[in-house]
Amino acid sequence: MGNLRTKELSKLGYTDDRARSLVINIISKHFKHHTKEQLTAMLTAIKEHPEQFITDTIVGKIAETFVDKEEECHHQSFSLLQEKGQLHIYGGKEIEHSAKQQMETAMSLPVTVQGALMPDAHTGYGLPIGGVLAANNAVIPYAVGVDIGCRMALSIIDEGESFLKRYSYQVKMALKECTHFGMEGGLEIKQEHPVLDHPAFHATDLLRQLQSKAARQLGSSGSGNHFVELGIITLSEDNSLGLPAKDYLALLSHSGSRGLGANIAQHYTAIAMDTCRLPREAKQLAWLDMNSEAGQEYWLSMTLAGDYAKACHDRIHINMLKQLGLQRLVTVENHHNFAWKDELPDGRNVIIHRKGATPAHKGEMGIIPGSMTTAAYLVSGKGVEHSLYSASHGAGRAMSRKRARESMTVSGLKKMLATAGVTLIGGSVEENPLAYKDIEQVIAAQQELVAVEGRFMPRIVRMHKE
Repeated sequence: MGNLRTKELSKLGYTDDRARSLVINIISKHFKHHTKEQLTAMLTAIKEHPEQFITDTIVGKIAETFVDKEEECHHQSFSLLQEKGQLHIYGGKEIEHSAKQQMETAMSLPVTVQGALMPDAHTGYGLPIGGVLAANNAVIPYAVGVDIGCRMALSIIDEGESFLKRYSYQVKMALKECTHFGMEGGLEIKQEHPVLDHPAFHATDLLRQLQSKAARQLGSSGSGNHFVELGIITLSEDNSLGLPAKDYLALLSHSGSRGLGANIAQHYTAIAMDTCRLPREAKQLAWLDMNSEAGQEYWLSMTLAGDYAKACHDRIHINMLKQLGLQRLVTVENHHNFAWKDELPDGRNVIIHRKGATPAHKGEMGIIPGSMTTAAYLVSGKGVEHSLYSASHGAGRAMSRKRARESMTVSGLKKMLATAGVTLIGGSVEENPLAYKDIEQVIAAQQELVAVEGRFMPRIVRMHKE
């Protein structure tokens, strides 16, 4: 927020985290070109005479923090509604019953406006993976997920199959040296990115505590289905990128916000479940009112985690391309664990949660991956209202990790990789291709939601070694 620091805000009387986070958000958005003196004068006036600013559409929320109010109840109990919101399910025949049940429960929340279930859906914690939920003035931490801002990034490079054949050793070494996977640790070389200096890191005690961990983990990836891989993408005629329709070398990555997002999710889920009491079957869907202090803090923290997840992909792609002496033609990227403020065609303002779902507004580009041996798809959204402008985020799991371990051997996985012509660095049988749904069927089930603009096939894949 420019040149006013936390200490200076405290001296002006902005002593609590909520007031400071509001100031940081509002000033950086609406008053970023004001001088320090102008900001100081305005903030002093708001503190001394808040009643004069309470109706202001921009700074009114700051003024509210200085107006005495009746003490609010610390928690409130809610019942589920008998009349549920509108739900649309895509590819329903391939979606397990328990995931549909979870979605039906979410549809009965008092804050729910509309919902959709994507064809890759499977059972999760709270909202199912592949669930999309529009809520009225409320944000549900477990409808976003633990890995806030988990996302895809695809860099297209003006090289082809011959590059991978000629420099396969160098590609493998770059993947080993420029990526890191796992719950802890990070890259050996210190990573830099403007996100680490984001003022939001000083907005709450929690974010201040997490800043050093975020710095250590920048540019790294988690475990499970996160990956960094190189392969070949075939672009369609008249693709939205304006590139000739041919085969290109491409770098594809999938990961999220690391420990930063996980800690934010855990912290605010606990607050939501403590303040918003729901029946047992729905308790993980507890929400935070967007007008509450916790709701404001979560939104600020979620947004920061999303920016941080993007920064991790930025560093992965910069490091890999530099190591291999390559330059990108274009990068396409998208979140799939996040919440957005949006507007429905009838004019209602809602919060759209996508837990394992890709934004697909009309013309919006996204990436839908399969598995380590199957295709990923570059798509553009068709802006379908009934899907809440969404598509699947991948193929979706067909097996639990436990069942995948029990049904596949290391030698069996090696045979599958050899047949597909894929080299795997790290990885585990938990992520074997049979643990996932058929990506071709998943894409076919959402033809009305997205248009396919490119097909990517992995060649050299790096994942976490369990």
